Amino acid sequence: MRVSVFAMLPAQEPLRESAAASFEKRAPGRPLETARLPAALQIDPSFPAVPVGRGDAVGMALESVQPQTSENFVVRAYVEVDDPSQVPPTIEGRPVFADPVIAPFLTCGGNPPVGSTAQVAAKLKVGALAARGLDGDGVAIAIMDTGINRAHLQAKLGAAPRLDAANSWTPPGTATLPGQHPVDHGTMCAFDALIAAPRATLLDFPILRASAPGGAVSGRTLSVAFQAFAQLISAWAVAFAPGGAGQRYKALVVNNSWGIFHPSWDFPAGHPGRYIDNPNHPFTLLVGVLARAGADVLFAAGNCGAQCADGRCQGRTTGTIMGANACADVLTLAGCDTTDQRVGYSSQGPSIAGMPQQKPDLTCYTHFLGSEAFGANSADSGTSAACPVAAGCVAALRSKLTPQAVPPAMLFQQLRATARHMGPGAGWNGDYGHGILDADAAGAGLGV
Repeated sequence: MRVSVFAMLPAQEPLRESAAASFEKRAPGRPLETARLPAALQIDPSFPAVPVGRGDAVGMALESVQPQTSENFVVRAYVEVDDPSQVPPTIEGRPVFADPVIAPFLTCGGNPPVGSTAQVAAKLKVGALAARGLDGDGVAIAIMDTGINRAHLQAKLGAAPRLDAANSWTPPGTATLPGQHPVDHGTMCAFDALIAAPRATLLDFPILRASAPGGAVSGRTLSVAFQAFAQLISAWAVAFAPGGAGQRYKALVVNNSWGIFHPSWDFPAGHPGRYIDNPNHPFTLLVGVLARAGADVLFAAGNCGAQCADGRCQGRTTGTIMGANACADVLTLAGCDTTDQRVGYSSQGPSIAGMPQQKPDLTCYTHFLGSEAFGANSADSGTSAACPVAAGCVAALRSKLTPQAVPPAMLFQQLRATARHMGPGAGWNGDYGHGILDADAAGAGLGV
């Protein structure tokens, strides 16, 4: 059985060239296959190397994850074993990490919508935000999903949304151009992000359309998301970082409406390379690099809530906020309907042991009649929808709040502090987090 893994290798010229060529969107001058690696690993040449600095929480920062300065690189490779549980934690002294299957958080699609886009906008006080110039103008929102269909959005919105194709990303083996993907989950997310930030610019990152070639598991794996985040980090210094020579945007908001439904998708418990409960997995560390560099990263909590868990949860409804979705550097979103009632499928906290426990952070709106990406009268549902609705709110606030003045951690803390408390007791609870997001109150508290 051939299992796909992340392998961390020391810096060498083929790895540096592979990473640099990927960031510069050109063909590498030297084949990745010429890199030295343990004999038990078969490298995947379609997966460019990703610089990860020292490869630990202390040694990963924006300046250390550049191709010419990084001490280590992660590649995707394959290991031959009889069973995935037999993948060793190291091979010839080099760490090996899980590359699990990932999926969008969409569920309960048969239930009718509760409320409409207009009602969501009213609940979020979008009109009041727009009157103060908080509409997402000059802010980029990266939709890390199945891809965006701009024509569908234009038909629904009455005007074509802004889309930056040059700073979007197409995974290897994906020929479809940015904005021209089939109408699907990613189009829903893009629509929902534009509710509060209609003048934001979309970036199309179709990580859930790409399939990992070969391996013991088929389908979309974490390695594609890893590549996408590496591309965003590379672009940050050029197109996004405030004050940079090539700055195009005031801020970058990154929406992630996907994750893992069950631990069986990952390495077994106790494996040091496991993803879901490991804050030192390379992907989670890379997410932290981007967040600390000034990007606002949001993740959906998941759809394993006790009252209406997705079948892929396999009946497991505790500790279901896992992996980067539970990372301290991200804002994690639960879901409620337009009557402020938590939707039964919204994953509840605390998160999986080993990760920060007070997740979700906030709750936002879902299960409303919006994009109709899945057919007429279908709901925009799952914490998949709640997350981009919140991402749009963050983008709206970023119209006037730069990451330099208000770093992501500070903005997220303000959103938690001003949320409308719901659920049992005072303070955080596992159903709603700190409460329902109130961007208007957060903005007023920050003087915009």
